[in-house]
Amino acid sequence: MTKSQARNFMNVQFAALSENESFARVVVAAFVTRLDPTMEELNDLKTVVSEAVTNCIIHGYDSDPNGIVTITASIDNETVHLTIEDQGRGIEDLELAQQPLYTSKPELERSGMGFTIMENFVDEFEVTSEPGRGTSISMKKTIVSKKALYN
Repeated sequence: MTKSQARNFMNVQFAALSENESFARVVVAAFVTRLDPTMEELNDLKTVVSEAVTNCIIHGYDSDPNGIVTITASIDNETVHLTIEDQGRGIEDLELAQQPLYTSKPELERSGMGFTIMENFVDEFEVTSEPGRGTSISMKKTIVSKKALYN
């Protein structure tokens, strides 16, 4: 594998605090900038990171700041692989949780669209969860080079 073909990756962990949601967006955005994403692609990635991290904080840890959110990202050629996970309460009924407009926290005025938004902003999307052990959201998005758009 030559240096230009090398797989780039990162792993970051942070406290499950709502103010760290913006930190997570910036970290992922900075990581993918070498692919020269369009503004739309960058905004899509920032949106899915926001949704996933917010789910970890609010649903996984019930806003307990002692929880830890982990983001693992890698880049293979033009494809960004993201995994955002918690070791929190997990999801009892994953199929129900993925239904548009479903929320387990109606008192917080949640829209219930987080999974739907994430699924529509990336190329591949998968959620795994085990009650009492946490949730993992894996996503892939291929970045179309701006150079290709203008040639």
